[in-house]
Amino acid sequence: MTFSILSVCTGNICRSPVAELLLASALEPFPEVVVASAGTGALVGGGVPEPAQRLAASVGIDASAHRARQFDPEMLREADLIVAMAREHRRIAVESFPGAMRRSFTLRELARIADVVEPSLPDAIRNAGATSPSDGMRAAVALASALRGTVSPPTSPDEFDIVDPYRRSEETYQRSFNELAPAAGRVASFLATAARMAASS
Repeated sequence: MTFSILSVCTGNICRSPVAELLLASALEPFPEVVVASAGTGALVGGGVPEPAQRLAASVGIDASAHRARQFDPEMLREADLIVAMAREHRRIAVESFPGAMRRSFTLRELARIADVVEPSLPDAIRNAGATSPSDGMRAAVALASALRGTVSPPTSPDEFDIVDPYRRSEETYQRSFNELAPAAGRVASFLATAARMAASS
């Protein structure tokens, strides 16, 4: 059984494809994981801008083959986890498919929640009866959703978002990447930990 992740931003050319590729790379040891991305207002068929490609390449990620696509409710229905690049994308996703609410987070929000709730993973996996990597990851998402409201918010709500670098300066691309990459790494680590726990249970 697969575990599917959908990464969402506006144009699907800067933030969400880089997040998709970072998550896919980090979760490569788990063949059941499928990662995709889409845009709420996609520049359909567009590629990743050169500054974002360079930043991705700096961590060994080749983003040159990506082509933007528009998201639809069916993608949201099928995803086990939706990671939005900003709060507006999460809002649009949930409005498009309300059933996705408990599986939708901003990437930075989920990274923040993971820091707090990861010690509770063993109990969550046991209570869910998870014995496969994909079931373990689903248990992790359910845990993060259940405890979302218990995690103290950041000083500014903007810290839930990743800045949009499209058509902006090289410095903005760097800032966006600096916000995105650690969050993607933290989320991947949280899911991988849950997957390994479930598989060894």
